Amino acid sequence: MRVLPVNLSTLLVELEDLSQALGLFDQLQREPIDGVTTIIPAARTLLVHFIPARISAAQLSRALRARPVSGGGHQLGELIEIPVCYNGEDLDEVARHLDMSTDEVIRRHSKHEYQVAFCGFAPGFAYLAGGAGFDVPRRTSPRTRIPAGSVALAGTFSGIYPTDSPGGWQLIGTTPLEMWDIHREPAALLQPGMRVRFTASDASPERVSASVPIDTTRPAAADATPCLEIRQPGLQSLFQDLGRDGQTGQGVSGAGAMDKGALRSANRIVGNPSDAAAIEIAQGGLSLVCHRPAIVAVTGAEADVSITTAEGARRDAALWWPIELAKGDTLRLGTTTAGVRGYLALRGGFDVTPVLGSCATDTLAKLGPAPLQPGDTLSPAGLAVTALSLSESGEFDLPRAGECVTLDIVMGPRSDWFTDEALTLLCDQNWQVTPRSDRVGIRLEGEHSLARAHHGELPSEGTVTGALQVPANGQPVLFLADHPLTGGYPVIACVADHHLDLAGQIPPGATVRFNPITRFAPLAGDDSLTEVTS
Repeated sequence: MRVLPVNLSTLLVELEDLSQALGLFDQLQREPIDGVTTIIPAARTLLVHFIPARISAAQLSRALRARPVSGGGHQLGELIEIPVCYNGEDLDEVARHLDMSTDEVIRRHSKHEYQVAFCGFAPGFAYLAGGAGFDVPRRTSPRTRIPAGSVALAGTFSGIYPTDSPGGWQLIGTTPLEMWDIHREPAALLQPGMRVRFTASDASPERVSASVPIDTTRPAAADATPCLEIRQPGLQSLFQDLGRDGQTGQGVSGAGAMDKGALRSANRIVGNPSDAAAIEIAQGGLSLVCHRPAIVAVTGAEADVSITTAEGARRDAALWWPIELAKGDTLRLGTTTAGVRGYLALRGGFDVTPVLGSCATDTLAKLGPAPLQPGDTLSPAGLAVTALSLSESGEFDLPRAGECVTLDIVMGPRSDWFTDEALTLLCDQNWQVTPRSDRVGIRLEGEHSLARAHHGELPSEGTVTGALQVPANGQPVLFLADHPLTGGYPVIACVADHHLDLAGQIPPGATVRFNPITRFAPLAGDDSLTEVTS
């Protein structure tokens, strides 16, 4: 067992193989360690999130090392039969790679039983282990779109794409079963521990859902008369809260507000619970009209805020302060001049239907409420409210285009996959924030790329918000709120927890410089993260 630092509240446990990883995962589920919040299993690792105030990294490392490591302990669950029409585009190529006929590939793939080892990549995407024992490389050039229901192979795993998405797995067939359906319980057809058997089918009938359907709507609040109406949503306006917890077993990451501190403040200003849903506005440009008296607040990115009355009178409004709206008032946000994302909260909250326990919109997983559109009407949720807060302010200076932002980073978990020169370059050169950045991640460009010392393929493992994942081109991507649950590129370092909100406000055109606050070293159980001292 190796225990590797990820960030200030997460460790990565590396084991020899999938069997050991699943065995340890089952142990930790049966006998949890106090202070551990979430565990994400992967091909041969466990990503362990913890609360530093309850258990230190060193204490957690010792507790993990005290657990016996052995394979074969993972419990087997319900057997799911999946019909497959073996008509995949890559079936012939897979057969050539395995040096057998396509009929033999089909016979062996449908003869053996598989186990759902873990979920990741996308909601409902299950990594199926065992089975025929095939070992097939990923495609050298991933497809930009793979249809939902595609049955595929990569490495030693089989998998089924739950939705249309890009991907690099080898396609061998299709199934009519819906792997992911938010209108049933559970939404993911395949859960870790389940067994799977594929059955060959001559035809590919229309796709169907399985399991028990549920009603995802909720009763409207007692006082649900539309209060606000969207005139212009700006570049992107989304409902967000603090994120979606407890769904990693279905391959669903947390998402949530990019600047959680600003969202909490917006809610406190209007007297809401600090975790209530608010509107996250990217780059400003939002305008809405008020149909009955309301109190709102706008925090986060710097932008002009103005109110135009029904009679045409205009006045300015303040950020980080309660804003009283009368019937007929139009509220407008100008283009942001610092930061990227603003947050608008409504006293009493917004009446929006949660999806898997959260009102957060996950743009990668396509979960949660739809982006706001012109004409959308918004009603109050009727949340219990308290007094308005008049003492809120931003926790950091908002970054502007052209400025350089320094982010503290924790080295690891895969710093040793890179050359010494790459580790130096990571922190010695400025990284340009490109326009291709979004809620999934900030794509960075540096004068010099980061070279690997290890050129092997990294088995999929859990990732965190703030991870600096380095693809083959050597230009890092800084994962943000909507990042995938698992990833297959090495993570050289992770942004420290206390700078994640700042990272979510960095605009294109700014540059980033990384400040390492730890040195990379596996945890032996008798030390904490090794701090860098001046």
